[in-house]
Amino acid sequence: MRRTRTPRAVLSALLVSGALVTAGLLPTSTADAGPRTKKAPASDGVLTAMQRDLGLSRQQAVSRLAAESRAATIEKKAKRAAGSAYAGAWFTAKSQKLTVAVSDRKKAAAVRATGATVELVDRSARQLDAAKKRIDALDAPTGVTSWHADWKTNRVVIDVLTERQRDNDVKRFLARARAAGPVTVRTTEHTPAPLAAGTVGGDPYYTGNVRCSIGFSVHGGFVTAGHCGGTGQSVTGWDGTHIGNFQGSSFPDNDYAWVNVGSGWWTVPVVLGWGTVPDQLVRGSAEAPVGASICRSGSTSHWHCGTVLAKNETVNYSQGAVHQMTKTSACAEGGDSGGSFISGDQAQGVTSGGWGNCGSGGETWYQPLNEILNRYGLTLHTA
Repeated sequence: MRRTRTPRAVLSALLVSGALVTAGLLPTSTADAGPRTKKAPASDGVLTAMQRDLGLSRQQAVSRLAAESRAATIEKKAKRAAGSAYAGAWFTAKSQKLTVAVSDRKKAAAVRATGATVELVDRSARQLDAAKKRIDALDAPTGVTSWHADWKTNRVVIDVLTERQRDNDVKRFLARARAAGPVTVRTTEHTPAPLAAGTVGGDPYYTGNVRCSIGFSVHGGFVTAGHCGGTGQSVTGWDGTHIGNFQGSSFPDNDYAWVNVGSGWWTVPVVLGWGTVPDQLVRGSAEAPVGASICRSGSTSHWHCGTVLAKNETVNYSQGAVHQMTKTSACAEGGDSGGSFISGDQAQGVTSGGWGNCGSGGETWYQPLNEILNRYGLTLHTA
C-alpha cells in the first residue's frame, strides 16, 4: 500500500474526512450535504470496476452488492441452523438469492426460515472436506492443477491439464483420488502460477529482485503473499526506503505472510485505486459467499473485478500445493501477488496466483484473510 511521508496529524484528518469523500461516503462540503441518503455499498471506483468487468449497470452493481451483503448474513444463520448437515452455500447473481445445501431433510425447514433457498444433497460439507483432505495427502503430479470440494455438485472437482490427462502418473493420482471420495474430473488448458514479478517500474514493495503488492493493513504491519519473501527478509517500499521485515511467511502449503512496519511508515485502512479508481476504505472482513462479486487491487493491473468461483481449493503450483484458497474470475498479472481482494468494503484475502492476464482474461486465487489473521494473531486495521 503506497504511503507518503505525510505528517500523522494530516493523515488522521484525511481518514476522518478526505478519505471518506474519496470513497463516496461523505459529501464534499457542508453546503451540498442536503438530506441524509442511504450510504453507498462501495466507492464509486469499485462500482465502476464492477460495471466494466461484470457487464453491469451502476444500479445493478449497487443492487448486487446489497444482495450479497444480505446473503453473507443469511449464510451465517443458515450454517448455524443446519449444524452438521450444512453442505455449503452459493449466491446466484440472476436471482440475487443464497442457496444452502443441506444433507439432512429434517434441517431443511430451519434453514429455509433464515431466508435461504434449500437444496438437499447426499454429503455434508464435513464429509466433502474429509474427502478433500484425503486427496490433499496424495502426491499430485504437475499435470493436476487444482482440486476443491464443490458445493453445487456435492463432489470433489479435480482439474487436470488436457495435454497431460493420459499420463500414467495423472491416471494413478486420479485412481487414488476416486478411492478417497466422490470425484469429478475436469480438463483445463491453463497452468496456475504465483504472480510475483522481477523488479520493474510501478508502485511496489520489494524483497530483493521480487516485486509484490501489499494486501491489507493490520495493527503493526501488513499482510501479503508468502511466496513474496521468507521470514526475516527485508522489505523496501515504493520509494526505496526500508519498511520492515517478514515476521512470518508460509509457502507452499499456504501462501501468506505478514510484514512489520516501522522506519517512518505506518498503516492505514485503505485499499488503493492506483489512480484508476478512488481508494476504498476497509471496514471489516466478513466473508463473501460463492457467486458473490469481488474486486482486487494490485501494483501491476490495478482494479479488476470478477466473482467468487470456489472456496477451499488446493492449487498445485510447480513449487508445491497450496491449500484452502479461494478461486475467482478476476484477472491479475505478475507483480499483483499479495494484493487486496475486497467485496464492497469487506476485506477478503491476498492474491496468490492464477493464469491469464487482464487483456485476455483468466482466473486468480487468493488466500483468505481471516485465516491469515488467526494464524499470526493479527488484527485488521479498519476505518
